[in-house]
Amino acid sequence: MSLDPRRLARWLSAAVLLLGLPIKLANEASAQPVSFPVRVVVDAARPRGPLPPIWRFFGADEPNYATMKDGRKLIGELGGLRPGAVYFRAHNLLTSGDGTPALKWGSTGVYREDAQGSAVYDWTILDRIFTTYLDRGVRPYVQIGFMPKDLSTRPEPYQHRWTPTAKYDEIYTGWAYPPKDYGEWAELVYRWVRHCVEAYGRDEVESWYWETWNEPNIGYWRGTPEEFQKLHDFAIDAVRRALPTARVGGPDCAGSGGKWARDFLEHCLRGTNQATGKVGTPLDFISFHAKGSPNVVDGHVRMGIATHLRTVEDGFKLVASFPELKGKPIVIGESDPEGCAACQGPRLGYRNGTMYSSYTAASFARKLDLAERTGVNLEGALTWAFEFEGQPPFAGFRALASAGIDLPVLNVFRMFSLMGGRRLTLESSHAVGLDEILARGVSGEPDVSAIAALDGETLAVLLWHYHDDDVPGPEADITVDLTGLPRGEGAALIHHYRIDADHGNAYEAWKRMGSPAPLTADQTAALERASALALAESPTRRAYSRRALKLRLSLPRQAVSLLRIELGPPSASGKG
Repeated sequence: MSLDPRRLARWLSAAVLLLGLPIKLANEASAQPVSFPVRVVVDAARPRGPLPPIWRFFGADEPNYATMKDGRKLIGELGGLRPGAVYFRAHNLLTSGDGTPALKWGSTGVYREDAQGSAVYDWTILDRIFTTYLDRGVRPYVQIGFMPKDLSTRPEPYQHRWTPTAKYDEIYTGWAYPPKDYGEWAELVYRWVRHCVEAYGRDEVESWYWETWNEPNIGYWRGTPEEFQKLHDFAIDAVRRALPTARVGGPDCAGSGGKWARDFLEHCLRGTNQATGKVGTPLDFISFHAKGSPNVVDGHVRMGIATHLRTVEDGFKLVASFPELKGKPIVIGESDPEGCAACQGPRLGYRNGTMYSSYTAASFARKLDLAERTGVNLEGALTWAFEFEGQPPFAGFRALASAGIDLPVLNVFRMFSLMGGRRLTLESSHAVGLDEILARGVSGEPDVSAIAALDGETLAVLLWHYHDDDVPGPEADITVDLTGLPRGEGAALIHHYRIDADHGNAYEAWKRMGSPAPLTADQTAALERASALALAESPTRRAYSRRALKLRLSLPRQAVSLLRIELGPPSASGKG
């Protein structure tokens, strides 16, 4: 049966209105060109310096999820990216409780006081968490906090009952207050570090990061800035008394910290240490947080990459303003598209799909550019995303996996893990400049660019097609010109990995299933296969000469590709 075109058009218009979709966007999408050309030129003979693996840091509010079924699986996957070099930061490592997790809550019950007021220490739950990490190739980025109930100056109420529909400030309860006795606080930290050295060995614990608290410049700390400096002084002195070679730093403040962070750094460099009475507090690394700010505009998500990167720049400039700190390692202790992993809502609809993965690729590269521009030593950018045990699949949290199924964003980190060596100079005809992104984000033409590295005779090029607006757009037809190769001629083995709607994307596969919940065993197995880092095509071998190779690919909007090119001598057949 044929359908009258005019009748079909009226039906489609009614459907669009019913669904609340803007007709203008639908019409514009249909009028867009199928593709546009992009040229990327990579010069393998012009290194920019080492490519630091800044991606290898992760974290979560809820420490106890790591020891549960899906948490153990995901910790193992993170550790497998680069065993022994991946770090995990968690809140609530000193919080009182029996270890039962909840959203934005965790506990270890390490400290209590008996009827006589004497301290009782119990490392059982903490050891279970750290052992889970270490057995799977992950090391602790240790957050010293929060305040045990029996040490808090305002212990009641203690455990919150927060949900994603509650006000965020409801989480700040008795664990956020200063200690009633700073000496007892220091003794707890000292015994903890000493226990870790005895349990895991001095060499192992020397490789960890130790910092005090989380975002003490906002509601996470219910004391004054001066009281936090005292808390920090006593904690860091206790760490160093237990292990003089421990790596210590901070302050992991919200945002770049402004005057609060400047005063903290001044105190660490030139102030009187309130634990020792001496000048200064050891500072082996500096940490602050940076977040984006997505919104809903005309019915779609618009990301806030400009806000995110401007905060990174502000933090770098603040550190660089201290001559004593300009070479110190910086870890952006939380670096994400927005600020609440456990929250849900329309503006957070980017999380399950390829918007999150393309944003991650584009933003991580620009963090390196900002570090280079400001002359600071960026050691890490920590992704505050993990998993939420026992939740429905693809529930809308900011996570790396959902119901045990990896999300597309995790495949970006798998791509990062396949890159190493020295970062290479490159140019893209369709890159959005750093100053433009800082000023306006990616609001006009899409950002189609890349980061490349050469490790021996393996060249890796990570490409992304990103826009702040989560709306359809034409594909990018990309020509990649590789020049200055270390061999004059030979045969290159090329692996092309892809994240898009059809590759490395369990969320789209789940929707094609009809969005089932809960999942059957067969559905889970199928989604696990769909979630793996996938090749866009079979590996190919290409001949090259005159130290140059030209490759072509089409990259959909929000997609990410990794070209991993193993350079070798001419093939035995002579055909390449």
